[in-house]
Amino acid sequence: MPAAVPAPTPVDFWFDPVCPWAWMASRWLLEVAGHRPLDIRWHVMSLAVLNEGREDLPERYRRLLTEGWGPVRVVTAAAQKYGADVTGRLYTALGTRIHNQGLGPSREAMAGALAEADLAPGLIEYAGQDTYDRELRASHQEGIDRVGQEVGTPVIALPGPDGTRTAFFGPVVTPAPRGRAALDLWDGLLLLASSPGFHELKRSRTQGPVFD
Repeated sequence: MPAAVPAPTPVDFWFDPVCPWAWMASRWLLEVAGHRPLDIRWHVMSLAVLNEGREDLPERYRRLLTEGWGPVRVVTAAAQKYGADVTGRLYTALGTRIHNQGLGPSREAMAGALAEADLAPGLIEYAGQDTYDRELRASHQEGIDRVGQEVGTPVIALPGPDGTRTAFFGPVVTPAPRGRAALDLWDGLLLLASSPGFHELKRSRTQGPVFD
């Protein structure tokens, strides 16, 4: 008899399109998916929502959060209109333009991403509208409820011990690991997720985002 095909591992991943750390973690996750059976469910969250009411943020970061409403609203609108399956491909098209091509959360980046993802160009108008903000906030809150308010993006949820689900903020990694390194990180994360009571490992970042 042929060997049984293993069931895909369920992975939930929350991202804000403007977050470079979420972008690199998502590219790592897709690298793993090229070698291991994964069922990735993409979800939006928002750094603008996370930091609402904070007055201690640098001006440059506050401006990024304000501009960041556009891309996450467009992704949310696309998912509401066409289903969650479009989220991953639109995120890839958006992130490539925002991060790798250096366009930032611009109208040009959003328009190009919608075209590449074969989605209606009119979705870009939702960038300046709060039509689906309730759904955006609900998705954001679902991710945050799993890890706590004091973290940011990305959030990843994996199989935990005894059939449970374990969620972490991260991984925060640069550049996105490839090949064997990507799989080693994945296996290590699964091992941590399976350890009851494990919560945190952290060190200060000494390197900024590296986009390849």
